[in-house]
Amino acid sequence: MPETLPPAVDLFLGVERLQLTEGEEPRLSPADEAARDHVWEKAVQANPDLFDGPVVACAGLEHTDPGVLSLSWARVTYRHYALRRVPGATALPSLFVNVLQPTDDGRVLVARMSSSTAAPGRWQLPGGSVEPPRAGKGLVEADLAGQAARELFEELGLEAGAEELRLWAVTRGENGSVGLTYRAPVLPEAAVRDAFAAAAVAERAQGREPELDDIALVSSPRDLEFLSGPHADYLEPLVRRFTYQLEG
Repeated sequence: MPETLPPAVDLFLGVERLQLTEGEEPRLSPADEAARDHVWEKAVQANPDLFDGPVVACAGLEHTDPGVLSLSWARVTYRHYALRRVPGATALPSLFVNVLQPTDDGRVLVARMSSSTAAPGRWQLPGGSVEPPRAGKGLVEADLAGQAARELFEELGLEAGAEELRLWAVTRGENGSVGLTYRAPVLPEAAVRDAFAAAAVAERAQGREPELDDIALVSSPRDLEFLSGPHADYLEPLVRRFTYQLEG
């Protein structure tokens, strides 16, 4: 069973294996489909950087055996989540990967989303939505670790192979969104900061605004109180677990 933590975040621990099964996106009535598209179009008008690309949603999550978490997933696009603003409509929860990056002085990295993203100013772990495999292909655990490693490189400039990342926790929070948190190998603070700075320079050289505009290293949930702006709902529980493991 998951450990329930405020604010309404479920934290699944001791997950040794994910059992992944493809499901289907729920069918929509014509009225809900039209309302969804209207909400999405208004969101794009407000933020032209929004892109209706393919992503994976979570269609179900439950413990089936000790150490095994059964996760059903479905192919959708970002437009699907506009259903959250349609009264009476049901949207599948999002599925994302993120990375816990520790430093050798016992701290962990948190990052702030830039103003051009869908969550400007939000502090979270580096990561992103899960992308679906090619048509006819299934989703496997190695894919998820590989996507987490890619996010770590693209956002922070840190290179880690998928085989170096360990599934550390699974969270279920706002709107039922499910996060798969992978723990990366320990690095010195200087290496983390230098890689982040170089990655930001490289992004701007390509004419793109980096997804992350700042990073911080924290050693306890109390440190999060000094980071102004919104925080991802899973952030405090994961930092608390990291601190507990260090103290244990």
